Amino acid sequence: MKQITDRQKEVLTFISNFTEDNSFPPTVREISDHFGISLRAVQDHITALQKKGFLSQCQKRSRSFKVLSDLREKEPKLFVGKVPLLGTVAAGKPLLSEENLDGYVNLTEPFVKPGKSYFALRVRGLSMVNAGILDGDLAVIEQANSAVDGQIIVAVIDDAITLKRYYKEATRVRLQPENPDFKAIYCQDVRIVGILSNIVRTY
Repeated sequence: MKQITDRQKEVLTFISNFTEDNSFPPTVREISDHFGISLRAVQDHITALQKKGFLSQCQKRSRSFKVLSDLREKEPKLFVGKVPLLGTVAAGKPLLSEENLDGYVNLTEPFVKPGKSYFALRVRGLSMVNAGILDGDLAVIEQANSAVDGQIIVAVIDDAITLKRYYKEATRVRLQPENPDFKAIYCQDVRIVGILSNIVRTY
């Protein structure tokens, strides 16, 4: 495909933007009025763009320009994830069951990433305050059923949910708070349901 001049690129961009905004392309006169150039000059640009393969036009119809190669720089669309927000988790109910849902929050990157599954929990209490997790924070959790030492996880113990730092010891699992006023939780087995991805805080 042949190169086009700066003016031809401007004309092509105007046609693209006009078509996008109005759902139909501009007329030659509208292009002429926009750039303050003669109809003949516009037609010369149109002819050049057609010859170079950037534009097509039906001669028998008005508003028949069709952009064949859009040169506008497209801003990448930001991924938005619809994350279920869990309220009070009912005993015996699956974590993401309808009874536990308290609505949804829309989060963008880097809080969520495409291809991963998340849920959100409202933090209650100060057991993780030294990890920078405060009462009222929104914890964004990536769904997972395993973890490595030191990761902050969401675990289900006796139908209760807890957010703690995970450590696998020789014969047991230690769920460590990040506040010396709270004691560690020890258990033989733990059901991991997610790993902390991000904290969202509003003021």
